[in-house]
Amino acid sequence: MKHFITFFTSIALCFSQPLAAAEHESLKQEIQQSIARGNAWLLTKQNPDGSWDDGGLTAITALALTAAMRDPNRADEKELTPSIKSGYAWLMGQQKPDGGIYNRGLSVYNTAISMTALLAAQQPDYEAAIVRARKHLIDQQWDLGKAKESDDPNDGGIGYGSKNTHTDLSNTYFAIEALALSQHLIEDGRHGDQPELNWDAARQFLSRSQNLRATNDQPWASDDEANRGGFIYRPGESKAGEEKLPDGSVALRSYGSMSYAGLLSFIYAKMDASDPRVVAVKSWLTKNYSVKENPGLGDQGLYYYYQTMAKALTVANITTMELSDGREVDWRKELGAEILSRQREDGSWINDNGRWMESNPVLVTAYNVLSLAQIYDSIPKDD
Repeated sequence: MKHFITFFTSIALCFSQPLAAAEHESLKQEIQQSIARGNAWLLTKQNPDGSWDDGGLTAITALALTAAMRDPNRADEKELTPSIKSGYAWLMGQQKPDGGIYNRGLSVYNTAISMTALLAAQQPDYEAAIVRARKHLIDQQWDLGKAKESDDPNDGGIGYGSKNTHTDLSNTYFAIEALALSQHLIEDGRHGDQPELNWDAARQFLSRSQNLRATNDQPWASDDEANRGGFIYRPGESKAGEEKLPDGSVALRSYGSMSYAGLLSFIYAKMDASDPRVVAVKSWLTKNYSVKENPGLGDQGLYYYYQTMAKALTVANITTMELSDGREVDWRKELGAEILSRQREDGSWINDNGRWMESNPVLVTAYNVLSLAQIYDSIPKDD
């Protein structure tokens, strides 16, 4: 899984001494057992045709497959089990002539997550499909108004796949992640000339989704203490709503899941750790650290939040965070324990708050298995 763990240049919020080796080993053992139970439950939900849950959303099958491939209990197994083979056969069969891997719309969301699953399998036979899917994602990047000029707030971003609605940070982050993880496949030219994302425009879009006046040219950007540095869903819209400030202005509220998605996207976009945008989002995340809720949204999108948190902090090579009250916390221990405590007896997870499909146990079980796998992989083997 080297392309998932070490592909990116490391940046960090702050560091301190790691947990004792014995504590880390205990955590890893608990996580390994929990992942095994989660994947065993997911296997019971696989459909006869190889898919999971709703075949209209290839992303759900892709998440279940990635969860299986990231399972540390597989050790160094190279052969795919029959059930996993059938899942991948189904997923490959959903690729469309335009390169996208989707069925009922939402082509970016479904294609990006399906690409991640295909990459996790590390099978040469899937490379051509991944490269075709890359082009589909790149084709979805918006450029309204004057060509190659960021003269519209949507420019540089990517939406669900239809260019008659809007772009958003969630889909942009999924697409950027899939493109970054698959970059190695096109670097030697064996797949011929391949298009590339307009990364400058993408970085501009990311900036326009962040509460930071110095680098965001949109009028809604706020530097108020509660929101400065954090991210919202898309330029001009926050899923966490808005708040009136003492000076009479209105701020679009920053929130946890999008702020971790923003940090992760900055890393994928190869932005320097000293960039003020990176520094600002790290500061916001430190001030709003939580494993109990999605900051700004409570239990809404909680397991999506855990996913973006685990991925962002792992890719950024962050082991501990120094909070505003002076405490230093090992996020892996705290987040791991929180996810473990929420697992149900049958091995699954579910969110009582159903916003963004989190009442679907297949979806959120895959989310949590992947979050735990991310934590497991982030702990050095010699700890």
